[in-house]
Amino acid sequence: MASHPRVLVVGGGLAGLVAARHLAGGGVDVTLLERRETVGGRVRTAARDGYRFDRGFQVLFTAYPAVRAELDLDALDLRRFAPGATVAGPNGRSTLVDPLREPATVLATVSNPSVSVGDALRVARLWWELRRTDPDAILADGEDTTIAATLHARGFSDRFIEDFVAPFYGGITLDRSLATSSRVFEYTFRTLAAGDIAVPAAGMGAIPAWLADRVREVGGTIETETAVKSVSATGDSSGSDGGVTVGTEVGTTEADAVIVATDPPTARELTGIDAIPTAARACVTQYYALPAAADLETDRRLLLNATEAGPNHVVPHSAVAPEYAPDDRTLISATFLGDRAERDAELAAQTRSTLTSWYPDRQFDALEPVHTARVEFAQFAQPPGFRERLPETRDPAGSVYLAGEYTRWSSIQGAMESGRRAATAAIDDVSQ
Repeated sequence: MASHPRVLVVGGGLAGLVAARHLAGGGVDVTLLERRETVGGRVRTAARDGYRFDRGFQVLFTAYPAVRAELDLDALDLRRFAPGATVAGPNGRSTLVDPLREPATVLATVSNPSVSVGDALRVARLWWELRRTDPDAILADGEDTTIAATLHARGFSDRFIEDFVAPFYGGITLDRSLATSSRVFEYTFRTLAAGDIAVPAAGMGAIPAWLADRVREVGGTIETETAVKSVSATGDSSGSDGGVTVGTEVGTTEADAVIVATDPPTARELTGIDAIPTAARACVTQYYALPAAADLETDRRLLLNATEAGPNHVVPHSAVAPEYAPDDRTLISATFLGDRAERDAELAAQTRSTLTSWYPDRQFDALEPVHTARVEFAQFAQPPGFRERLPETRDPAGSVYLAGEYTRWSSIQGAMESGRRAATAAIDDVSQ
């Protein structure tokens, strides 16, 4: 074998970029193949007319272990959301914040009609328990249930669950019914207790762009607009001996190994691994412009819809990151869960009606839809016990490896962690 083994990475999302960076840093000759014009996968930002539109509502949890290990947060020039949220509904708006992080909000939080004193104490106890727990232990095999079941078992009130947790975790898991695994809830709850929610000033697309620069910095090659059509392990009939042949639109390429880091449906098609999950959760995020003087009065917090009518949540983007909009405009967005059949104009009408109900003394006639992102595969479904059914990095035959959140769990943490794991496995094998 050559002194520098050759490994191909198929897919330029976060998992593929992290894998390519670790491979190149480990002395491997690595080329990343991406079918689009730019890297990023689902994490990308469109810039137009002075606005920045992320592909759906996306944020960075700064306390994710992989985020801290793989990214330079200072270089990304983060803009942080204020802790907590504003809960909005027919009866008005109220603030819910962790008083330990923002003591000045203690009165607003205690007076919140959606939160009883008992709920506040249960939140404090849960945060204390989870902050002292190893994140890997939370995801470890063992008893698993739904988010709803674990909250009821801990004694949280129905109103707190329905008004706050359902829309807040509806935004995180795209599952307002709270039927998602309690492991996902506990992991993300712990992460929120230990860090911030943020976006780069240049949009979420700055994250893959920064990673791509690091790949090139350590000697990796990135080829965009290169669609991979096939991946075949060579050698004996089991694929256990020999390298890999990768077929593209222009021919075939030989390598010692390949890491498949595409979206789940494509990864299943390329590798034949049926355990790769393809049951998707969808969402629609619609962006709106308002006059510069418009202020939703959330102090950089999310607006959560306490009812199921209209959008799940509304985000004050330019209040958090002024770089997301021109100086003379305000940018907000509304996210609707599921694969919505309504036309863009109908969704905008729902958002306008919802905002009017939350702010009865104001008019939203000036609300102007400026961009709509319909994300058909935003996450894969994560019911209780889902992790026991996920594929492993080495499941494909021969020198083919999987890197994608679908080997861990659906999150930026899962994607980045999977990229590092796949790179480590490939380096270990091709270096023997």
